[in-house]
Amino acid sequence: MSFLFRNGPLPRSAAGTALVFAALLFAPQAEAGELPRARSVPGGVALVELGPALVAPQASVDGVPVLVSGRPGGWTAVVGIALDAEPGEHVLELRREDQPPERVRFGVAPVRYAEQRLKVAPGKVDLSAQDLARYERERVRSAEVIATWSAVVPETLRMQVPVAGRRSGSFGLRRVFNGQPRKPHSGMDIAAPTGTPVLAPAAGRVIDTGDYFFNGHTVWLDHGNGLLSMYCHLSRIDVKPGDVVATGARLGAVGATGRVTGPHLHWSVMLNRTMVDPALFLAGSGS
Repeated sequence: MSFLFRNGPLPRSAAGTALVFAALLFAPQAEAGELPRARSVPGGVALVELGPALVAPQASVDGVPVLVSGRPGGWTAVVGIALDAEPGEHVLELRREDQPPERVRFGVAPVRYAEQRLKVAPGKVDLSAQDLARYERERVRSAEVIATWSAVVPETLRMQVPVAGRRSGSFGLRRVFNGQPRKPHSGMDIAAPTGTPVLAPAAGRVIDTGDYFFNGHTVWLDHGNGLLSMYCHLSRIDVKPGDVVATGARLGAVGATGRVTGPHLHWSVMLNRTMVDPALFLAGSGS
């Protein structure tokens, strides 16, 4: 597995591209037309209007920083909602310059995602002791990656599709194997032949690459302010931690590594340490 770089000096090999990423820090905040599509449900994104201020307010949910986008004329908190969030009223903690803390409330509506029931061989459901131990080690490492927060402002909150292909699995799908429910699907699956290029859907910095038990060959990108994305089951990885990539840069190629039944890309998007529906970020997406 590759070494994990998080908010530290870039390796010398990335020096030629470091200025590109540094420049994003001073870029204008994403405007309203570049925000993801609002869908305030578990697994969705809430856009909470914060009003005007000379300096962007600081927002958080349960102590986790939240991305704030806009300009002095109006700011918006872009809140990722966990798949296991309870419908109802939720609270955004807000701090404005030279003002006492505020609590801004927003609603989360119920949603029902699709469910798929499958019968498979018992050995395909339960992990061996060795595999379980590996998964637990990788889970600790993944938690470190997920906690990444950089001050870089994303140049846009809209993304391009990372690979050409057919959507073969949607976000939120819950599979039940032999009567045993599994966690809902935390990303979008796109079926494509092995070797099909996987491209960065937005500019960012590579913060982790590795070979994981479930996810296979994997790449993580940090787009700034808690907006992360993940690309799994790759047949090859063409970047390394510390690399700064532009929109459309090659990250790797589609494969079938990890626990899969065929070649495809699993693509996840994360806000404030929460996996959310990637479809909400697609440029040109409708309602």
